[in-house]
Amino acid sequence: MAFELVAGLAAKDYLLDLKLCRVLFEDNKYYPWIFLVPMKEGVKNMTYLTMDERLQLMREIALAESVMLKLFPCNQDNVAMIGNMTPQLHVHVVCRRQGDPDWPGTVWNNASAKYEPAQKVEIMARIKQEFAVQMTEPQYEIK
Repeated sequence: MAFELVAGLAAKDYLLDLKLCRVLFEDNKYYPWIFLVPMKEGVKNMTYLTMDERLQLMREIALAESVMLKLFPCNQDNVAMIGNMTPQLHVHVVCRRQGDPDWPGTVWNNASAKYEPAQKVEIMARIKQEFAVQMTEPQYEIK
């Protein structure tokens, strides 16, 4: 069986593929937000990953955090794996700023507004470019 995204994740914008994960973009201009989804069929949580895959996921989370913090300085970056509504392992990486519409509460099902199309294209391009730059760093072992 081939890897497929569940409906909720398939609706997100594709950014790039890493060694283990597909990187997706959340179109919410209040919060710079991406997802990492392991490209392995039937994975609902980390127990479905081998130890090597778990370690690779941690490398890719560290890479994603580094990319997002470089591009979107913030008061707090949040990394979360919550699968109650979306039954496929996915990791949220969200940059939060003091004073954003939901600060200090959660972003789940709260304030949302889409980027203007040109702005969305530009932000997605910047994220992809920064991944390309940082993936050359040996500590991420993405090759």
